[in-house]
Amino acid sequence: MTKLKCSIGVIAFNEEQNIGNVLRALLSQRLDEVEIGEIIVVSSGSTDRTDVIVQGFVDRYSQIKLFLQPERRGKSSAINLFLSKAKYEILVIESADTIPGRDTVEKLVSPFKNEQIGMSGGRPTPLNKKESFVDFSVHLLWKMHHRLAMFRPKLGEMIAFRKVFSSIAENSAVDEASIEALITGTGLKCLYVSDAIVWNKGPETICEFISQRKRIAIGHLWLKDNQNYLVSSSFKFLLFGLYLSECIDNPKDIIKITAAAGLELFCRFLGRIDYHIKKSNPFIWEMVRSSKNLETGK
Repeated sequence: MTKLKCSIGVIAFNEEQNIGNVLRALLSQRLDEVEIGEIIVVSSGSTDRTDVIVQGFVDRYSQIKLFLQPERRGKSSAINLFLSKAKYEILVIESADTIPGRDTVEKLVSPFKNEQIGMSGGRPTPLNKKESFVDFSVHLLWKMHHRLAMFRPKLGEMIAFRKVFSSIAENSAVDEASIEALITGTGLKCLYVSDAIVWNKGPETICEFISQRKRIAIGHLWLKDNQNYLVSSSFKFLLFGLYLSECIDNPKDIIKITAAAGLELFCRFLGRIDYHIKKSNPFIWEMVRSSKNLETGK
């Protein structure tokens, strides 16, 4: 049986806390129909020990490669460097502040046996402990993302796609959504793989949560204006339906659910102000520090 070969790009900026975890997880993937041909780490202006840690892996594993961007130019720019170096037609992109499940690469790449599939995405699953309102909001956000993606694919955190373009806009703050727009523009289909788990960590402080959600809201407004594309979370009637369903399923949490929904609306409102009035487009964004200390025990 001919295996599907893929190139994996790990995009990093000052990820010394997690870069070793994600590389070990990729090296230990359970694979059957898929082969990881290469793992390319793009370190974009890192000033901590990220490059040293990755170089240690490069010295031990021939399939791992490290490419450096001396100056931080944003994640989309780093993705373009990966696109220019990758050997294979099927590409996987993973942020260095996530950890894939043991068979996530297999589940993301194997659907490409179907030539109509142009992009796939896994299920981001937060490791926040649910001890605070922010933790509750993070878990609710990704739960809603999952339910929405089951209805209309919205892909993020770890994605696979066909190499049918050479670059994405370097001033996009929502790189996965920009790729989604390019893929659907070719007539290929997007697939949400709900059992392809990608562990991540949401912000732990209200200020970081607002900053992150506002930046994403700005990115989606930019995407609409520059790529004429609306992500599925832009459709308010879908979100309202999910909100009602969540309240019905969890009546004891209605107050917290409503407060979390209100916080998301507030972040989107701030994003509109920054985008339309301040002309902001934060495609080089400030690190969310509390999201970097992932726990490996799951």
